[in-house]
Amino acid sequence: MSREADEHYGDSRYYDHAYARYKVDLAFYAELAGARGGPVLELGVGTCRVAFAMAETGAEVVGVDRMESMLDGARARIAKRPRRLRERITLVQGDFRSVRLDRRFPLVVAPFNAFQHLYTREDLEQALETVRVHLAPGGVFAFDVMLPDPYSLSRDPNRFYRCRPIKHPADDRRYDYAEAFDYDPERQVQITTMRFTAQGAPPKKRFDRLIQRQYFPRELEALLHYNGYAIARHDGGFAGESITEESESQVVIAHLREG
Repeated sequence: MSREADEHYGDSRYYDHAYARYKVDLAFYAELAGARGGPVLELGVGTCRVAFAMAETGAEVVGVDRMESMLDGARARIAKRPRRLRERITLVQGDFRSVRLDRRFPLVVAPFNAFQHLYTREDLEQALETVRVHLAPGGVFAFDVMLPDPYSLSRDPNRFYRCRPIKHPADDRRYDYAEAFDYDPERQVQITTMRFTAQGAPPKKRFDRLIQRQYFPRELEALLHYNGYAIARHDGGFAGESITEESESQVVIAHLREG
């Protein structure tokens, strides 16, 4: 897990601003938490976007994250919530390849592409071992990762693609925003470079990188199988859609294989 991958998560204010409208996964994870009754272990809790949805069902949520910046943002957001929610969420700083909490959970989740920050087979196997040792008997593991997009993976890495301008919460200035995509087919890792160019004077540019491992569906199935998991569902969306060329996400519900 490269330290370069930390760039995108260094400013929790920008993270919350960038993903404020992303809510398509919340009902899925909340429904799982409500059905299982908690407690829930969330790997890659970020600033508690999904944790809040699960806690609203009454479930206790233990959230793990390696990034202190994310946990600081989470603590600030938790402090503004009603007491009933504050008391249901516990934060732990740790790497989900190695964290051990000495307790088991009927539900372990890794939402919002968290496993795409596991860049090698060894990284993934260590994280799956973390899931294994924390799953209660009969427990389930749910996560989502992006479906690799051939168009995105084949883009010219030297070209920036313009997007809509944004207002950056770090300084409240408006920036022209563009993204470049560089895919390493051997490692199956894509680096998205985000370029922010300040509008007006004084001139200012900032860059941010998001590094994500790409998992193809049959590869993901094999990796889970050979690490002792059986897949109960492998969908192309949070409403149970089939995987097609139009799918953005792969949504998986798995459990440990018996025997």
